[in-house]
Amino acid sequence: MATDNKKGFNTNSNSYTLIYAAIIVVVVAFLLAFVSQSLKPTQDKNVALDKKKQILAALNIEGLSNEDAAAKYSEVVMADAVLDADNNVIEAGEKGGENAGFKLNSADYKAGKYAIYMCKVDGEDKYVIPVYGMGLWGAIRGFIAINADRSTLYGAYFNHDSETAGLGAEIKDSKAWRSQFKGKHLFAGSDTENIALSVKKKSDVKDPSTEADAVTGATLTSDGVSLMLQDCLQKYIKFFNAK
Repeated sequence: MATDNKKGFNTNSNSYTLIYAAIIVVVVAFLLAFVSQSLKPTQDKNVALDKKKQILAALNIEGLSNEDAAAKYSEVVMADAVLDADNNVIEAGEKGGENAGFKLNSADYKAGKYAIYMCKVDGEDKYVIPVYGMGLWGAIRGFIAINADRSTLYGAYFNHDSETAGLGAEIKDSKAWRSQFKGKHLFAGSDTENIALSVKKKSDVKDPSTEADAVTGATLTSDGVSLMLQDCLQKYIKFFNAK
C-alpha cells in the first residue's frame, strides 16, 4: 500500500515564524509609506501656512483664521527675495512669495543664501528677516520685522523645538515678551557696522534702545536668542546700510 509523503508547511517551525514576520513587516512598511506619501501634500500645505502666520506675527498681525492669514500674507508680502553673502539680490521673488526666499531654510542660510521678505503694511515698507539659533534644549528660530529706515524693529516672532514650558518656551508663548522688541534699534549710536540688538538680564541692561529684557529663569535660552539675533542680522549688514 502506497504511503503519502506530502506534508503541509509546518506552522510551528521557526522558518514559518520568520517568513510570516517578514511579510507582515513589508506589508506594514508599504502601508505606512503609502499613507505618508498621501498625507504629504496636506502636511506641506500646513507647514507653509504656519510659516506665513509666523511672518505675519513678526509684522504684528495675529489672530487670523487660516483662510484670512493666507490672504493677508499674499497682500502684505511684496516679494520673497534671496540675497547672497554680499547682500546682492540673486532672486527677486514675487508678490505673495512662496517660491524664492520662502523655500529657504537654515541649511541655505549656512550656505550663504539669505531670505528677506519685502512687505508693505498700512502703506509703509517693512522687511522681515528669518533668524536661526540654539536654545537650551534644541533649535530656536524666528522672524524679525524691520522698519523702512532699516535700523529699528517693527516686531518680532520667535519659535522653538523643545524649550521648557513657562521658562524658555516664553520666547514663543509670551506675546508681552515678544512685544518689547518693537522699537528697538539694530545699532548703537553711529556704529552701523555692528549689530547691537541683544537680550540681557534686566539688571544688566544699560541701553534700553538696543537691549531687551531676558526671559526670567531662562538665561541660556535668552542667551541663545541674543546670539541668534546678532549672528543672523549681522549677515544683512550691507543691506541695512544700503539706504
